[in-house]
Amino acid sequence: MTERLFSLSLSRRRLLITSSAVATGALVAMAGFTPANSAGDPNGGDITFLIDSLGDTWIPNNSAISSFQGHIWGHVTDKLVYVDADGKVSPWIAERWEQNDSATEFTLHLKSGVTFSDGTPLDASAAVANLDIWYAGRKKEGINPIGLFPKTYDHAEAVDATTVKVFFKKPTLGFIPTLGYHGSILISPKTIAQPAAQQADLSKTSGSGPYVIDSWKEGDFVKLTKRKDYNWGPAAVGHTGPAYLDTITYKLVSEPSLRVAAVQSGQADVAYNASPQELTSLKQEGFTVATPRYLGFVNGWAINTKLAPYDDVKVRQDLQAGINRQEIIDTVYTPDWKLAASFIQSNVPGATDHSELLAYNPDRAEKLLDEAGWKKGADGIRAKDGKQLSLTLNSNPYLVTSRSIDELIAQQLGKIGWKVNIRAYDVVTYGQKVQYGGAGVPAYEVTRSFIDAGTVASILTNANNGENWFALGESDQKINELRDKIASAGSLEARNPLLDELQKYVLEQGYFIPRTQMVQRIYVQSPKLKGETYNGVAYASYYTATISD
Repeated sequence: MTERLFSLSLSRRRLLITSSAVATGALVAMAGFTPANSAGDPNGGDITFLIDSLGDTWIPNNSAISSFQGHIWGHVTDKLVYVDADGKVSPWIAERWEQNDSATEFTLHLKSGVTFSDGTPLDASAAVANLDIWYAGRKKEGINPIGLFPKTYDHAEAVDATTVKVFFKKPTLGFIPTLGYHGSILISPKTIAQPAAQQADLSKTSGSGPYVIDSWKEGDFVKLTKRKDYNWGPAAVGHTGPAYLDTITYKLVSEPSLRVAAVQSGQADVAYNASPQELTSLKQEGFTVATPRYLGFVNGWAINTKLAPYDDVKVRQDLQAGINRQEIIDTVYTPDWKLAASFIQSNVPGATDHSELLAYNPDRAEKLLDEAGWKKGADGIRAKDGKQLSLTLNSNPYLVTSRSIDELIAQQLGKIGWKVNIRAYDVVTYGQKVQYGGAGVPAYEVTRSFIDAGTVASILTNANNGENWFALGESDQKINELRDKIASAGSLEARNPLLDELQKYVLEQGYFIPRTQMVQRIYVQSPKLKGETYNGVAYASYYTATISD
């Protein structure tokens, strides 16, 4: 199957629908896939999921697993704990756990009888091997640690076949929730021992999940087949035995309109990353539309305080007040999207509402710039000391709506005297040129998930090899004090007020400029397919799904 088949340039939705039966029918036939069928049996059926990328490497430890590959890993592997869309943590492979009063030692009690698909038991020694690789990786071989795994990790020990004791150098209250992060996938010790080149071959990776790799082709498709002996799913999803669907096939189709048209014509079952503007009409046509929010940061900008004029708090506060966030939702999105109330998503445990700091107030924005010495010229652009007030935005290629939002914000800020320049790069170039605190990057667009809010403080600063988002180093005493207090908290009761104070402070200082709450994963689904679930990082799981005629 060549990409040429899917590069049709058709402008009318109805034309796409009528022609898609031919195109996607060829897709299904040539790839050997079967569209949805079950003859009414809930314990069977095959679905096809059309996706716009399959990522660039299948090495399981890939620092931050790509937002595309996470769909496959979520079916092939399990996690120690399950985290739902509201951040609630519940047992999975770890049946229960305890921690000491200082949150420096944790004991995990594992289910017995769990095995990887290569026959290796998922016992305490296997769990230790996974914890070690999540923390350290093997960087010289190109096997990376998980970016958000606690850097305070010291070591883990297998006490007996089903008991693991984990030790940390400092209090690490967020350890248990982080075990449900999408990078914390359990793979066989035999897979872990393989060199990176073999790990990059998806067929050589063994997980303990409800599906196994049936076949795959780089840059084309991945087909999963259910594992009939699976019997250890998370109780939180209401099912623990084998999956109902027989197969799930992820097929790469780069054109969004063709992905959606294939679902409309019945040739596929799920289309990933449809245009938000299509969602209302698709709902009206009877298709299932899901826009789950993940646990993490809202979509917004991390501001580089090293660069002038963003080293001036009044200029940063002006950006906070000068953006009309409701207009973004009304223009670019649909009511499925929510206004940001902080710089972390409102479904994250510990998130608090600071909407008053994000209210659109152009009069205040104008006043702030006046006070900062930026005066409007005849062309409406403000200037100071002979330099125009300008902002360069690098649209994020991972978010399909990023450019549209940037263009709208450019209009909004233009009314108060900003000159906004917009750059667009492909994924590879973006990764090379656009970085937190980069010399030419005044505002880095964030689309980032996490499971536990306790990790946030160290990400924002440079503590424990943190990412230092605002280029502050150790210069801001208050954010550093909050970071250290949050990190050392031994209970949620002690930590939550500190998280609230951190959120308020970061927004007041204009270090982070929220745009909207984040929906990165959009699903359009056949009404015949039901029972899917969405976890804390908004991945759809079809482990509990069924399909009917």
